[in-house]
Amino acid sequence: MSSISGPQSPSELYRASVERTAEANTYLGGFVRSLEFELDDFQREACKSLQAGRGVLVAAPTGAGKTIVGEFAIYLALQRGLKAFYTTPIKALSNQKYFELSEKYGLHNVGLLTGDTSINGDAPVVVMTTEVLRNMLYADSDSLDDLGYVVMDEVHYLADRFRGAVWEEVIIHLPSEVQVASLSATVSNAEEFGAWLDTVRGHTDIIVSEHRPVPLWQHVMVGRNIVDLFAGETPFDEIAPPDADAAEPVLSAEAASQRGFEVNPELLSMAKAESQMNFRGRFGHGGRSQRRQHGQHVRENAGAPGEQRSPVRKASRPQVIASLDRQDLLPAITFIFSRAGCDAAVAQCVSAGLWLTTEKEQRIIAMRVDEAGQDIPSEDLDVLGFWSWRDGLLRGLAAHHAGLLPTFKEVVEKLFAEGLVKAVFATETLALGVNMPARSVVLEKLEKFNGEAHVGITAGEYTQLTGRAGRRGIDVEGHAVVLWQPGTDPAAVAGLASRRTYPLNSSFRPTYNMSINLLAQFGRPRAREILESSFAQFQADRSVVGLAKQVRSREESLAGFRKSMTCHLGDFTEYARLRRELSDAENVAARGQSRARKSLTEDSLSRLLPGDVIDVPTGRAPGFAVVLSSDHTSREPRPAVLTLDHQLRRIGIHDLEGPVSPVTRVRIPKSFNAKVPKSRRELASSVRNAIRENRPPAPDSSRHNDFGRAAALPDQERKIAELRRAQRSHPCHGCSEREDHARWSERWWKLRQETDGLVRQIQGRTNTIAKTFDRVCEVLFSYGYLETTESGKVVIGPDGQRLRRIYGEKDLLISQALRQGAFDDLDAAEIAALASILVFQAKREDRGLRPRMPSVSLETSVDIVVQEWSALEDTEEANKLPLTGEPELGLMWPIFKWAKGRHLQEVLSGTDLAAGDFVRWVKQVIDLLDQLAKIPGLDPRIARLCSEAITLVRRGVVAYSTVA
Repeated sequence: MSSISGPQSPSELYRASVERTAEANTYLGGFVRSLEFELDDFQREACKSLQAGRGVLVAAPTGAGKTIVGEFAIYLALQRGLKAFYTTPIKALSNQKYFELSEKYGLHNVGLLTGDTSINGDAPVVVMTTEVLRNMLYADSDSLDDLGYVVMDEVHYLADRFRGAVWEEVIIHLPSEVQVASLSATVSNAEEFGAWLDTVRGHTDIIVSEHRPVPLWQHVMVGRNIVDLFAGETPFDEIAPPDADAAEPVLSAEAASQRGFEVNPELLSMAKAESQMNFRGRFGHGGRSQRRQHGQHVRENAGAPGEQRSPVRKASRPQVIASLDRQDLLPAITFIFSRAGCDAAVAQCVSAGLWLTTEKEQRIIAMRVDEAGQDIPSEDLDVLGFWSWRDGLLRGLAAHHAGLLPTFKEVVEKLFAEGLVKAVFATETLALGVNMPARSVVLEKLEKFNGEAHVGITAGEYTQLTGRAGRRGIDVEGHAVVLWQPGTDPAAVAGLASRRTYPLNSSFRPTYNMSINLLAQFGRPRAREILESSFAQFQADRSVVGLAKQVRSREESLAGFRKSMTCHLGDFTEYARLRRELSDAENVAARGQSRARKSLTEDSLSRLLPGDVIDVPTGRAPGFAVVLSSDHTSREPRPAVLTLDHQLRRIGIHDLEGPVSPVTRVRIPKSFNAKVPKSRRELASSVRNAIRENRPPAPDSSRHNDFGRAAALPDQERKIAELRRAQRSHPCHGCSEREDHARWSERWWKLRQETDGLVRQIQGRTNTIAKTFDRVCEVLFSYGYLETTESGKVVIGPDGQRLRRIYGEKDLLISQALRQGAFDDLDAAEIAALASILVFQAKREDRGLRPRMPSVSLETSVDIVVQEWSALEDTEEANKLPLTGEPELGLMWPIFKWAKGRHLQEVLSGTDLAAGDFVRWVKQVIDLLDQLAKIPGLDPRIARLCSEAITLVRRGVVAYSTVA
């Protein structure tokens, strides 16, 4: 592995000069002459590897210029009369790269394929999403002919738990003669990943660069003051990097200091003062002296009881941008982990009267914006928020997130790249590779909501986000700024900044589509071998070596523990076994009570009817609530309710302390619409009146314990009594050192369990991917997609052949929907609506009630899909496979209305969908419909209606979102 990191000695510089003279007449020499800048050493070395016919893995910081290596691969392809594919993880990055390469090599030489977009697909250079290339490989597409190079940009994306497997599929299945240039952010296990690439792709050179071309300074904004995070005069990224194999996720203050990352004492003093303030406030100390010491700040920053307080008044968003502007630190990207927060930030800056642009810049921005909006129907401009978006841009302000219309995002990206937009408020999706470097990056918080809980960002995420700071060739240095929040720990921030690499871990697992394609192409034995060559299995096999070493060490410790628990009165091992059996038996009895309570609680939930008013004791929404929809079919019923504060929730057994019963009932009007605030308020008012009229008795908590006591079975009680007698009669029970021996016994038992667990891990990690493949095959056999001939050969049935052409997280469910006739009796608009439930993924908090269906035919079709999903989930659970996601109905009405030609405002009315989200999901629906229309052997009528459905929904904002 090559590591390019720092300055070279005079002899190294001379040798490099000689080598450059020799390369003048090579392809690399011609490429270098076409550039307006000199290549960095890591770029030159990677290009040499490609020129020599080897694959290459380039791991370097964001903004270091990795894509130059990919562009050289394209140059080689064109010079040698071969094709080159440039793959990216997201469509936005594909679009951006397409424009860049088209400008350089001409529109006739460059194509774009992103599932729903196809431009010049037969060109010698094609930019595409990685999924498109995966689909080509499985279809054995003619486009693969003469393919010489594949660039895999952002290859570290293979760690993504939802889509990461695609990268490994492509790397494994590409023809051996194709050279792969893998471009990655700096990962701590680049050598391991490169070793795997070498195994599956042949000779692959690993080139790692820790050096940022633009030094990065780390700061904390305290109030309106920007304070250096680290003491000293050296940018943090120019200090010797930490050990790549270091186990700690972040560094302590002491460890950071030892490595040269000494935290600024001013910040440590600030944190200490804040801690003392909160301590005095919590315990009532300080009194007048505290108020005198901190004066106005204490009054302004004193929050609710229990809240963190700070001697610092936090700067508002407009104040933050103004401070950056005064210190010449714009343009800046502020990462806010919320779309609503990004939009609100722009609105706050506009309301504060902030202007960051000159009159000349405003004229250029206005021209660009008006050009982008000229094709948008005037009636859609308001619903798209065009005018407020335009006003923000004229001031040099913009938001950037997935809810923004793709056309708008493109304008923001281009204006920002040209320095016309000075402040962008973005979600973290921008950090995935879209080329928007800035002089400064601001992090409002160091935690985000991951869909389930608020969690701290990792060191890797911090590196990825702050890596955008510093524009190569424009800025002398970049700046990363963290805003001070109450409770900020400067040492923790320093730890995140100091550990700037993260491991790349595979998320690969066989899917139904992948498995059946492998079987079709290679047969079962060879398919298992291919899967065992995945990076996931490579990592598992490597980890077994370390686990085996741990087992040997623990066995030695176990022998010592066994000696220490020896008792002169008898066999203490046997006595310890009795103690454990007694403890286990008592735990089993307790669990029996818990199961009985759970069963009765689930039964009571499943009996609830719409209109029942219940009292919810705990959970997210305690208090009275009215049931909106019952749930009789789920294994763990979760009926939907409306609380008295108008919140829609689902309640489950974790919200209850025992069985629940209605305290009264109300009538739910037929016109009730849970999405309409007025409807929710009126129904909540009816519930309050019903409660007043039928005052419910106070809950009797004692009744929850009756069924628990009854759950203790006589046999279990008898077993517990026998074990207690056996324990008391054992010789070791009377030992004066019994408890000392018992402590050693517990240590022995705990270590024995841990060691056995390690042994099971070793056994489980052997052939893990192939075992999962076997379980997937069992499901496919059970559904008849695979069959076994009399000679024992596995063959793929007609439905299995159809599954080969269906790509997506719900591939088998989609195939089953086709198989069971869910698409048979629908028209084109209804087919589009049905397709939406097979691709849409609602936010967790938006998963609500089943809506009224647009038509009887569609209701029947939805019932088929839901029943198939329920049966598939049971099958997957029985085979210990990840469960297919539940069909989501939240997009069905908007898609149906859109397919019927309704205006955008009417389509989005009553939903929480942003225009950009709607466009993105419609394009995914188009992608699925396009797949279905092209399935060989599909009913011609359904294929035709799928094509008609695409025409119906590819209009308006969807059609004029250019190539996004």
